[in-house]
Amino acid sequence: MAASLEELEQRMSHLRTELRGAVRARDKVETARIRRALREAEAAWEDALESEAGPDDEALLTEPPAPQASAATGAPRRKERPAHGSIPVREQVHQALTLLGAPASPKLISSTYEAFFTESLVATKLASLRRDEERSFSAQGYARPYYICAALTHDRLVPARGLLALSTWPVERRIIGPLSPRTDFLTHAVGTAEQIQRLTTAGHPAPDAAWRLLRRFALTIPGAYDAAAPEPDPARVIAAAHAEAAVHQQEDNQQRQAAAQRARTQLADVQQLFGAAPMRDALRDAGGSLS
Repeated sequence: MAASLEELEQRMSHLRTELRGAVRARDKVETARIRRALREAEAAWEDALESEAGPDDEALLTEPPAPQASAATGAPRRKERPAHGSIPVREQVHQALTLLGAPASPKLISSTYEAFFTESLVATKLASLRRDEERSFSAQGYARPYYICAALTHDRLVPARGLLALSTWPVERRIIGPLSPRTDFLTHAVGTAEQIQRLTTAGHPAPDAAWRLLRRFALTIPGAYDAAAPEPDPARVIAAAHAEAAVHQQEDNQQRQAAAQRARTQLADVQQLFGAAPMRDALRDAGGSLS
C-alpha cells in the first residue's frame, strides 16, 4: 500500500534529522545514502500530492486558463481552492521561483507570477515573508516540504540583500558570488523561455505579459533578440543564454562551491537557509554596540 502524505512527511523529517547527524559526523557514505533516500521520499511525496488532487484538478492544469486556474502548463501544481480564496503568498513565491530556477528579487518574482498565473502577487507582501519563514523553521525544523529562504553572499554568508530562494535548492544554487547575478539572470531567461515553450506545445498561447517578460530578458543577451521579429524566439533566447552562461559558468561554480563548503562546515541548518547573522544583529543580540 502506498504511503500517505502524512507518513511521507514524517519520513522526510526523520531523514533530514539523520542527514544532519551524518553531515556533522562527516560520514560521506551515510550522507550519500540518506540523501538518496530523501530524494526518493520527496519524489514519492510529490506523486502522492498529485494523486490526492484528483482528476478534476488535473483537468484544471491541462485545459485553457480559467479564473483561479494556472495559466502555465507544467508549472508547480496546486489543489483547487474555493472561488473566494486566494493562493497563499508563500506558494505564489514558490511557483515563481521554481519557474525562474535561481534566486530572484521580489519585483521579478511578482512580475513572473503575474505573467504566467491568474492571480496578482504584490511585491510588498514579500517584505516580511523571509522572516516569517525563518521563525517557522526555527520552531519546527524541516516540518514543511519547502521554505522561502535567503540567497547567501559568497564572502560573509549573510543574506544577500533583496533576494529570495528555495530551501530545496542546494546551498551552491543559493550562493551569490561576483558573477552570480549575471548567471542567475541567464537562468531566469531560460526558465521563462522554457515555460513559454511548454505552453505553446500544450496548445495554450502564452499571455502577453509572459512575452513582455521574455523580451526584457532577450534585449540584454547578445544574439537573443531579432528586432524584426514580432516576439522573441524562445529557442533562440535559450541558446543565446546558454552560450553566454558558458563563459562565466566555471568560475562562478567554483566560487559558489567554495562558499557552499564553508557554509556547510561553519553554519547551523537555520543559518544555511537564512544566513549567518550580520555583525549588527550579533552585537544587538549580545547587548553590544557598533560605536
